[in-house]
Amino acid sequence: GGVNTSGIGTAETEHMIEETISGLPLEFYTRLGRKYGYTGPAFYFESHKAEQVFNEMISEAGVETIYDAFVVKVNKKGGKIISIVLSNGDEVQGNVFIDATYEGDLMARSGVDYTYGRESKGQYNESLAGIRLHDKPVEVSPYGDDGNLLPGFVEAASLKNGEASKRVINYNFRMVLSTGDDRMPIPPPDNYDPSRFILLKRLLIRSPDTRLSEIIDLYTRKLYPLFPKGKYEANNKQNALISLGLFGGNAEYPDADYEKRKAIFQDHKDWTLGLFHFLLTDSSVPESLKREMRKYGLAKDEFVDNNHFPYYLYIREARRMIGRYVHTQKDIFIDTKKTDAIALGSHFVDCHHVQRVAVSKTQFVNEGRIWEKPEQPYEIAYRVITPQEKQCSNLLVPVCVSASHVAFCSIRVEVTWMQLGHAAGIAASMASEKKKAVQQISLPDLQEKLKQEGAIISVDHQLWETHDKL
Repeated sequence: GGVNTSGIGTAETEHMIEETISGLPLEFYTRLGRKYGYTGPAFYFESHKAEQVFNEMISEAGVETIYDAFVVKVNKKGGKIISIVLSNGDEVQGNVFIDATYEGDLMARSGVDYTYGRESKGQYNESLAGIRLHDKPVEVSPYGDDGNLLPGFVEAASLKNGEASKRVINYNFRMVLSTGDDRMPIPPPDNYDPSRFILLKRLLIRSPDTRLSEIIDLYTRKLYPLFPKGKYEANNKQNALISLGLFGGNAEYPDADYEKRKAIFQDHKDWTLGLFHFLLTDSSVPESLKREMRKYGLAKDEFVDNNHFPYYLYIREARRMIGRYVHTQKDIFIDTKKTDAIALGSHFVDCHHVQRVAVSKTQFVNEGRIWEKPEQPYEIAYRVITPQEKQCSNLLVPVCVSASHVAFCSIRVEVTWMQLGHAAGIAASMASEKKKAVQQISLPDLQEKLKQEGAIISVDHQLWETHDKL
């Protein structure tokens, strides 16, 4: 279920073409609709409802789920995975494996080529690629009283527009908040350090009339009509100067070991709860902003076995496979058709800020943001979920797909990943039954099976002609 069960309550239909949602994902949303008494799909929903539906689908399919176990070793023979060893000591054998994680640990431990961060403009001839120092500098000092850069900042002298960077998109928790009488108090973090918020303090001095909505995106009934009154999904605000995203906090995450990732998770949790605690209690926060913040608490009916805090950190981007084909900017905006199409994408190319840059002693800017709309759906090739055969012949990777950073920023939404997962499941079954490499299965057969199961995989589908009228 991923972050659909951990704070994301949308199929992103406000930023993509709704009619591209098909196959198993559409079944999931339709089942969600029934939870709310609808006959059709629910594209806005609550995380605990999503968890119920996923668990029902898993139970009906007879799937055994193992929780909190991570890949520590991959046993291969030639270019084939024979078994994997998990952190709980289990060894799991299989004919075909699917890495559907945000981090791609099975992929990486299988010897498959991958990358992370951002390519330069020149690598794939992408106008949106690389470092993006496009936002207007802000007149607030990025230096501490000791003369050193504040945490999370880099100096502008080390950066150039369009150059490659190993930094990845900001991560944050997708909080679920409530203004209801049964809301739970937002607790202080385990490790509260008010000095982490000196930049926010300076910004509030500069703009004392700042509203909470300028710091945090709060989605409620207008966007999320199925949310009960007074219930909100809180997200990092993409163009905010400071928000739920922890700048620099995820720099080591993609290749980190599990202990380091646990520490990064905790640091993001401390930042998130610390931000709320600062807004509630710090003497530098204007009273009007404190009053706004006091209206909110944690939603009592979400994450009830986790102190009402989301289970997952929102990993927008980590590793990306370098597979048989690399999906790039042109595949979204120009070359939208693929002979081996298995799914459609249509979401905006959406990159939140990546890093915070000191422009001078008195100015800073946030860089990396992208927000570009494809004019029509685009087809996603089977090749982007398959490694090069010589590296691994029985692995499919439907999340850490073979794409440039720019292309990944459109593919990287739950609904598109689920559609790729649908295709990966069928392909794995075909490869296992036919005793073939995943790269050698019949593509027409795969495409036909997807269509039989309700998947729409062609940009020529008649729905697009009437989309603007729908």
